[in-house]
Amino acid sequence: MNILDQAVLLDLFHKYYLFFAGCVFLLAFVLTWYFTPKVLWVSREKNMMKEVNERSSHSTAIPPFGGVAFFLVLVLVISVLQALRTSPTGNHLIIGLTFLFMAGLKDDLVISSAKLKFVSQLFAAGFIIFSPELQLTSLHGFLGIFEIPVVLGYLFKGLIVVALINAYNLIDGIDGLAGISGIVISLTYALVFYATGHPYFVLLSLTVAGILAAFLRFNFSRGSKKMFMGDGGSLVIGFMIAFLSLKILVMQPYEPLMREGFVPENRLLFALAVLFLPIFDTLRVIIIRLSNRKTPFEADRNHMHHVLLDNGLSHKKASFVLGGLNLAVIILYMMLSRDLRSIGMSLAMLGIFVVVAIAFAGLKRKSQRRTMLYGRPKGIRVDRQRRETVEN
Repeated sequence: MNILDQAVLLDLFHKYYLFFAGCVFLLAFVLTWYFTPKVLWVSREKNMMKEVNERSSHSTAIPPFGGVAFFLVLVLVISVLQALRTSPTGNHLIIGLTFLFMAGLKDDLVISSAKLKFVSQLFAAGFIIFSPELQLTSLHGFLGIFEIPVVLGYLFKGLIVVALINAYNLIDGIDGLAGISGIVISLTYALVFYATGHPYFVLLSLTVAGILAAFLRFNFSRGSKKMFMGDGGSLVIGFMIAFLSLKILVMQPYEPLMREGFVPENRLLFALAVLFLPIFDTLRVIIIRLSNRKTPFEADRNHMHHVLLDNGLSHKKASFVLGGLNLAVIILYMMLSRDLRSIGMSLAMLGIFVVVAIAFAGLKRKSQRRTMLYGRPKGIRVDRQRRETVEN
Protein backbone atom coordinates (compact mmCIF):
# COMPACT_ATOMS: atom_id res chain seq x y z
CA MET A 1 0.00 0.00 0.00
CA ASN A 2 1.39 3.39 -1.06
CA ILE A 3 0.63 5.74 1.83
CA LEU A 4 1.06 8.78 -0.44
CA ASP A 5 -1.40 7.51 -3.05
CA GLN A 6 -4.35 9.89 -3.34
CA ALA A 7 -6.94 7.12 -3.04
CA VAL A 8 -5.27 5.74 0.09
CA LEU A 9 -5.03 9.18 1.68
CA LEU A 10 -8.66 9.95 0.90
CA ASP A 11 -9.78 6.60 2.31
CA LEU A 12 -7.85 7.17 5.55
CA PHE A 13 -9.08 10.74 5.72
CA HIS A 14 -12.77 9.85 5.39
CA LYS A 15 -12.79 6.67 7.48
CA TYR A 16 -10.45 7.72 10.29
CA TYR A 17 -10.74 11.50 10.38
CA LEU A 18 -9.64 12.09 14.00
CA PHE A 19 -6.84 9.54 13.69
CA PHE A 20 -5.73 11.21 10.45
CA ALA A 21 -5.77 14.63 12.16
CA GLY A 22 -3.66 13.28 15.02
CA CYS A 23 -1.18 11.85 12.51
CA VAL A 24 -0.88 15.24 10.77
CA PHE A 25 -0.10 16.92 14.11
CA LEU A 26 2.45 14.20 14.91
CA LEU A 27 3.98 14.45 11.42
CA ALA A 28 4.50 18.20 11.77
CA PHE A 29 5.92 17.72 15.27
CA VAL A 30 8.34 14.94 14.27
CA LEU A 31 9.53 16.69 11.10
CA THR A 32 10.23 19.92 13.02
CA TRP A 33 12.02 17.94 15.74
CA TYR A 34 14.11 16.27 12.99
CA PHE A 35 14.92 19.32 10.83
CA THR A 36 15.71 21.83 13.58
CA PRO A 37 18.91 20.11 14.84
CA LYS A 38 20.12 19.90 11.23
CA VAL A 39 19.59 23.63 10.79
CA LEU A 40 21.31 24.21 14.14
CA TRP A 41 24.35 22.21 13.07
CA VAL A 42 24.73 24.07 9.77
CA SER A 43 24.24 27.45 11.51
CA ARG A 44 26.99 26.74 14.02
CA GLU A 45 29.35 25.16 11.49
CA LYS A 46 29.06 28.20 9.21
CA ASN A 47 29.00 30.61 12.19
CA MET A 48 25.64 32.07 11.17
CA MET A 49 24.64 33.29 14.60
CA LYS A 50 22.68 36.16 16.08
CA GLU A 51 25.39 38.15 17.81
CA VAL A 52 24.89 39.86 21.15
CA ASN A 53 24.41 43.62 21.07
CA GLU A 54 23.04 46.38 23.27
CA ARG A 55 19.46 45.29 22.45
CA SER A 56 19.95 41.60 23.18
CA SER A 57 18.18 39.59 25.84
CA HIS A 58 20.58 36.70 25.31
CA SER A 59 24.19 36.59 26.50
CA THR A 60 25.64 34.26 23.85
CA ALA A 61 25.36 34.06 20.05
CA ILE A 62 22.23 32.11 19.00
CA PRO A 63 21.15 30.88 15.53
CA PRO A 64 17.95 32.67 14.40
CA PHE A 65 16.97 30.16 11.70
CA GLY A 66 14.03 28.22 13.14
CA GLY A 67 12.05 29.51 10.17
CA VAL A 68 14.01 27.21 7.84
CA ALA A 69 12.54 24.16 9.59
CA PHE A 70 9.09 25.80 9.72
CA PHE A 71 9.08 26.47 5.98
CA LEU A 72 10.26 22.97 5.05
CA VAL A 73 7.64 21.29 7.23
CA LEU A 74 4.80 23.53 6.04
CA VAL A 75 5.62 22.93 2.38
CA LEU A 76 5.91 19.17 2.89
CA VAL A 77 2.67 18.82 4.87
CA ILE A 78 0.64 21.17 2.66
CA SER A 79 1.88 19.28 -0.42
CA VAL A 80 0.68 16.00 1.07
CA LEU A 81 -2.67 17.51 2.07
CA GLN A 82 -3.19 18.71 -1.51
CA ALA A 83 -3.80 15.09 -2.43
CA LEU A 84 -7.03 15.26 -0.43
CA ARG A 85 -8.47 17.70 -2.98
CA THR A 86 -10.63 19.31 -0.28
CA SER A 87 -9.37 22.88 -0.83
CA PRO A 88 -7.80 24.76 -3.77
CA THR A 89 -5.74 27.05 -1.53
CA GLY A 90 -2.72 24.84 -0.85
CA ASN A 91 -0.67 26.05 -3.82
CA HIS A 92 -1.55 29.66 -3.04
CA LEU A 93 -0.32 29.11 0.51
CA ILE A 94 2.98 27.66 -0.61
CA ILE A 95 3.66 30.59 -2.96
CA GLY A 96 2.82 33.15 -0.27
CA LEU A 97 4.93 31.32 2.30
CA THR A 98 7.87 31.30 -0.11
CA PHE A 99 7.77 35.08 -0.59
CA LEU A 100 7.70 35.69 3.15
CA PHE A 101 10.28 33.06 4.00
CA MET A 102 12.82 34.50 1.56
CA ALA A 103 12.32 38.03 2.91
CA GLY A 104 12.59 36.79 6.50
CA LEU A 105 15.63 34.64 5.80
CA LYS A 106 17.41 37.59 4.17
CA ASP A 107 16.66 39.67 7.27
CA ASP A 108 18.03 36.94 9.54
CA LEU A 109 21.20 36.74 7.46
CA VAL A 110 22.03 40.32 6.49
CA ILE A 111 19.05 42.51 7.56
CA SER A 112 16.26 43.32 5.09
CA SER A 113 14.79 46.75 4.54
CA ALA A 114 11.31 47.48 5.85
CA LYS A 115 10.26 48.13 2.24
CA LEU A 116 11.30 44.64 1.10
CA LYS A 117 9.42 42.97 3.94
CA PHE A 118 6.31 45.07 3.34
CA VAL A 119 6.31 44.32 -0.39
CA SER A 120 6.77 40.61 0.36
CA GLN A 121 3.80 40.74 2.72
CA LEU A 122 1.64 42.39 0.05
CA PHE A 123 2.64 39.75 -2.53
CA ALA A 124 1.91 36.95 -0.06
CA ALA A 125 -1.44 38.50 0.87
CA GLY A 126 -2.38 38.76 -2.79
CA PHE A 127 -2.17 34.99 -3.22
CA ILE A 128 -4.83 34.31 -0.61
CA ILE A 129 -7.16 37.34 -0.52
CA PHE A 130 -8.24 36.64 -4.12
CA SER A 131 -8.89 32.96 -3.42
CA PRO A 132 -12.53 32.01 -4.23
CA GLU A 133 -12.65 30.11 -0.94
CA LEU A 134 -11.87 33.28 1.03
CA GLN A 135 -14.36 35.75 -0.47
CA LEU A 136 -15.50 38.30 2.13
CA THR A 137 -18.77 39.93 1.06
CA SER A 138 -20.59 40.25 4.40
CA LEU A 139 -19.93 41.03 8.07
CA HIS A 140 -23.08 39.05 8.98
CA GLY A 141 -24.70 41.89 10.92
CA PHE A 142 -21.70 43.09 12.92
CA LEU A 143 -22.76 46.54 14.22
CA GLY A 144 -25.64 46.35 11.75
CA ILE A 145 -23.37 45.82 8.71
CA PHE A 146 -24.25 43.00 6.34
CA GLU A 147 -23.21 43.12 2.69
CA ILE A 148 -19.99 44.98 1.82
CA PRO A 149 -18.58 45.83 -1.65
CA VAL A 150 -16.22 43.25 -3.12
CA VAL A 151 -13.39 45.77 -3.44
CA LEU A 152 -13.78 46.77 0.22
CA GLY A 153 -13.66 43.08 1.12
CA TYR A 154 -10.31 42.70 -0.69
CA LEU A 155 -8.87 45.76 1.04
CA PHE A 156 -10.10 44.61 4.44
CA LYS A 157 -8.61 41.14 3.95
CA GLY A 158 -5.30 42.60 2.77
CA LEU A 159 -5.17 44.84 5.85
CA ILE A 160 -5.89 41.86 8.11
CA VAL A 161 -3.13 39.73 6.58
CA VAL A 162 -0.42 42.42 6.71
CA ALA A 163 -1.44 43.54 10.22
CA LEU A 164 -1.46 40.02 11.65
CA ILE A 165 1.87 39.09 10.08
CA ASN A 166 3.51 42.11 11.69
CA ALA A 167 1.64 41.78 14.99
CA TYR A 168 2.79 38.18 15.38
CA ASN A 169 6.32 39.18 14.42
CA LEU A 170 6.34 41.86 17.10
CA ILE A 171 5.56 39.48 19.96
CA ASP A 172 8.56 37.30 19.10
CA GLY A 173 10.63 39.05 21.76
CA ILE A 174 11.38 36.44 24.40
CA ASP A 175 11.84 32.69 24.50
CA GLY A 176 8.62 30.78 23.92
CA LEU A 177 6.17 33.68 23.65
CA ALA A 178 5.49 33.51 19.91
CA GLY A 179 5.40 29.71 20.09
CA ILE A 180 2.94 29.53 22.99
CA SER A 181 0.75 32.27 21.50
CA GLY A 182 0.69 30.47 18.14
CA ILE A 183 -0.26 27.18 19.80
CA VAL A 184 -3.18 28.79 21.68
CA ILE A 185 -4.41 30.46 18.48
CA SER A 186 -4.02 27.45 16.17
CA LEU A 187 -5.57 24.92 18.58
CA THR A 188 -8.54 27.24 19.20
CA TYR A 189 -9.04 27.54 15.46
CA ALA A 190 -8.70 23.75 15.08
CA LEU A 191 -11.58 23.25 17.53
CA VAL A 192 -13.73 25.81 15.70
CA PHE A 193 -13.03 24.28 12.28
CA TYR A 194 -13.80 20.82 13.66
CA ALA A 195 -17.10 22.01 15.12
CA THR A 196 -18.06 23.80 11.89
CA GLY A 197 -17.14 21.02 9.49
CA HIS A 198 -13.94 22.29 7.82
CA PRO A 199 -11.54 19.32 8.00
CA TYR A 200 -8.83 20.76 5.72
CA PHE A 201 -8.47 23.81 7.95
CA VAL A 202 -8.42 21.59 11.03
CA LEU A 203 -5.39 19.85 9.53
CA LEU A 204 -3.64 23.14 8.72
CA SER A 205 -4.27 24.43 12.24
CA LEU A 206 -2.86 21.24 13.75
CA THR A 207 0.16 21.49 11.47
CA VAL A 208 0.98 24.94 12.85
CA ALA A 209 0.45 23.72 16.42
CA GLY A 210 2.68 20.68 15.83
CA ILE A 211 5.50 22.80 14.41
CA LEU A 212 5.43 25.26 17.30
CA ALA A 213 5.09 22.56 19.97
CA ALA A 214 8.26 20.85 18.70
CA PHE A 215 10.11 24.14 18.36
CA LEU A 216 9.51 25.11 22.01
CA ARG A 217 11.98 22.41 23.04
CA PHE A 218 14.75 24.28 21.17
CA ASN A 219 13.55 27.80 21.93
CA PHE A 220 13.55 27.10 25.69
CA SER A 221 16.89 25.29 25.63
CA ARG A 222 19.77 26.88 27.54
CA GLY A 223 22.61 25.10 25.77
CA SER A 224 23.91 24.43 22.29
CA LYS A 225 20.45 23.33 21.10
CA LYS A 226 18.93 26.78 21.60
CA MET A 227 17.44 28.48 18.54
CA PHE A 228 15.29 31.50 17.72
CA MET A 229 12.58 31.30 15.07
CA GLY A 230 13.84 34.55 13.51
CA ASP A 231 11.98 36.65 10.99
CA GLY A 232 11.87 33.67 8.64
CA GLY A 233 9.84 31.80 11.25
CA SER A 234 7.63 34.55 12.64
CA LEU A 235 6.63 35.80 9.19
CA VAL A 236 5.54 32.40 7.87
CA ILE A 237 3.68 31.45 11.07
CA GLY A 238 2.06 34.89 11.13
CA PHE A 239 0.96 34.32 7.53
CA MET A 240 -0.58 30.96 8.42
CA ILE A 241 -2.43 32.50 11.36
CA ALA A 242 -3.70 35.31 9.11
CA PHE A 243 -4.88 32.74 6.54
CA LEU A 244 -6.77 30.74 9.17
CA SER A 245 -8.27 33.95 10.59
CA LEU A 246 -9.62 34.90 7.17
CA LYS A 247 -11.35 31.54 6.91
CA ILE A 248 -13.02 32.19 10.28
CA LEU A 249 -14.35 35.51 8.98
CA VAL A 250 -15.68 34.25 5.64
CA MET A 251 -17.51 31.14 6.84
CA GLN A 252 -21.15 31.37 5.83
CA PRO A 253 -23.82 31.76 8.56
CA TYR A 254 -25.77 28.75 7.32
CA GLU A 255 -22.82 26.43 7.96
CA PRO A 256 -22.92 24.30 11.14
CA LEU A 257 -22.00 26.53 14.07
CA MET A 258 -20.82 25.85 17.56
CA ARG A 259 -23.76 25.57 19.94
CA GLU A 260 -22.51 28.35 22.19
CA GLY A 261 -20.40 31.43 21.70
CA PHE A 262 -20.25 31.57 17.93
CA VAL A 263 -22.98 33.97 16.83
CA PRO A 264 -22.33 34.95 13.17
CA GLU A 265 -22.43 38.71 13.79
CA ASN A 266 -19.79 38.32 16.56
CA ARG A 267 -17.37 36.47 14.31
CA LEU A 268 -15.00 39.43 13.95
CA LEU A 269 -14.95 39.81 17.73
CA PHE A 270 -14.31 36.09 18.16
CA ALA A 271 -11.21 36.41 15.96
CA LEU A 272 -10.19 39.46 18.01
CA ALA A 273 -10.45 37.41 21.21
CA VAL A 274 -8.40 34.53 19.78
CA LEU A 275 -5.77 36.96 18.47
CA PHE A 276 -5.86 39.06 21.64
CA LEU A 277 -2.17 38.84 22.53
CA PRO A 278 -0.58 39.99 19.25
CA ILE A 279 -3.30 42.55 18.46
CA PHE A 280 -3.56 44.05 21.95
CA ASP A 281 0.20 44.23 22.47
CA THR A 282 0.76 45.92 19.11
CA LEU A 283 -2.04 48.47 19.60
CA ARG A 284 -0.93 49.16 23.16
CA VAL A 285 2.67 49.85 22.15
CA ILE A 286 1.65 52.09 19.23
CA ILE A 287 -0.69 54.14 21.46
CA ILE A 288 1.99 54.55 24.14
CA ARG A 289 4.59 55.68 21.60
CA LEU A 290 2.24 58.15 19.94
CA SER A 291 1.19 59.56 23.32
CA ASN A 292 4.89 60.06 24.10
CA ARG A 293 5.28 61.92 20.77
CA LYS A 294 7.46 59.16 19.34
CA THR A 295 7.25 57.30 16.05
CA PRO A 296 5.34 53.99 16.30
CA PHE A 297 8.45 52.25 14.93
CA GLU A 298 10.86 53.44 17.61
CA ALA A 299 12.16 50.67 19.84
CA ASP A 300 11.39 50.78 23.56
CA ARG A 301 10.52 48.53 26.49
CA ASN A 302 6.74 48.90 26.51
CA HIS A 303 5.77 45.48 25.17
CA MET A 304 3.86 43.29 27.61
CA HIS A 305 6.71 40.81 27.82
CA HIS A 306 9.11 43.65 28.68
CA VAL A 307 6.85 44.70 31.54
CA LEU A 308 6.78 41.17 32.96
CA LEU A 309 10.54 40.73 32.57
CA ASP A 310 11.18 44.04 34.31
CA ASN A 311 9.01 42.79 37.17
CA GLY A 312 11.36 39.86 37.68
CA LEU A 313 9.69 37.06 35.68
CA SER A 314 11.81 34.70 33.61
CA HIS A 315 11.28 34.29 29.86
CA LYS A 316 9.44 31.01 30.39
CA LYS A 317 7.17 32.35 33.15
CA ALA A 318 6.37 35.52 31.20
CA SER A 319 5.53 33.51 28.09
CA PHE A 320 3.19 31.16 29.95
CA VAL A 321 1.53 34.06 31.81
CA LEU A 322 0.79 35.85 28.54
CA GLY A 323 -0.34 32.65 26.85
CA GLY A 324 -2.65 32.01 29.80
CA LEU A 325 -3.97 35.56 29.52
CA ASN A 326 -4.81 35.00 25.85
CA LEU A 327 -6.61 31.76 26.74
CA ALA A 328 -8.51 33.50 29.54
CA VAL A 329 -9.75 36.18 27.13
CA ILE A 330 -11.02 33.48 24.74
CA ILE A 331 -12.90 31.71 27.55
CA LEU A 332 -14.33 35.01 28.80
CA TYR A 333 -15.50 35.82 25.28
CA MET A 334 -17.26 32.46 25.02
CA MET A 335 -19.04 33.08 28.31
CA LEU A 336 -20.16 36.62 27.49
CA SER A 337 -21.15 35.99 23.87
CA ARG A 338 -23.97 33.68 24.95
CA ASP A 339 -26.02 36.71 25.96
CA LEU A 340 -24.54 39.66 24.02
CA ARG A 341 -24.99 40.68 20.40
CA SER A 342 -22.40 42.61 18.43
CA ILE A 343 -22.81 46.03 20.09
CA GLY A 344 -22.82 44.66 23.62
CA MET A 345 -19.99 42.26 22.83
CA SER A 346 -17.94 45.08 21.29
CA LEU A 347 -18.30 47.08 24.50
CA ALA A 348 -17.36 44.01 26.53
CA MET A 349 -14.21 43.44 24.45
CA LEU A 350 -13.32 47.11 24.79
CA GLY A 351 -13.74 46.76 28.54
CA ILE A 352 -11.40 43.75 28.57
CA PHE A 353 -8.80 45.73 26.59
CA VAL A 354 -9.06 48.66 29.01
CA VAL A 355 -8.79 46.48 32.13
CA VAL A 356 -5.71 44.67 30.81
CA ALA A 357 -4.16 47.98 29.70
CA ILE A 358 -4.68 49.46 33.19
CA ALA A 359 -3.20 46.35 34.80
CA PHE A 360 -0.06 46.50 32.66
CA ALA A 361 0.24 50.26 33.19
CA GLY A 362 0.33 49.54 36.91
CA LEU A 363 2.93 46.82 36.42
CA LYS A 364 4.99 49.21 34.28
CA ARG A 365 5.00 51.84 37.05
CA LYS A 366 5.94 49.18 39.57
CA SER A 367 8.88 48.01 37.44
CA GLN A 368 10.07 51.60 36.97
CA ARG A 369 10.09 52.16 40.73
CA ARG A 370 11.89 48.87 41.20
CA THR A 371 14.49 49.79 38.59
CA MET A 372 15.09 53.17 40.24
CA LEU A 373 15.63 51.52 43.63
CA TYR A 374 17.43 48.30 42.74
CA GLY A 375 18.32 48.44 39.04
CA ARG A 376 16.96 46.15 36.36
CA PRO A 377 16.46 42.48 37.42
CA LYS A 378 19.65 40.49 36.98
CA GLY A 379 20.08 38.92 33.55
CA ILE A 380 17.39 41.05 31.92
CA ARG A 381 18.69 42.99 28.97
CA VAL A 382 16.95 44.93 26.24
CA ASP A 383 15.21 42.99 23.51
CA ARG A 384 16.73 40.45 21.30
CA GLN A 385 16.71 40.61 17.53
CA ARG A 386 14.07 42.77 15.98
CA ARG A 387 14.55 45.98 14.09
CA GLU A 388 11.42 48.10 14.68
CA THR A 389 9.01 47.93 11.69
CA VAL A 390 9.14 44.29 12.48
CA GLU A 391 10.56 44.80 15.97
CA ASN A 392 9.96 43.45 19.43
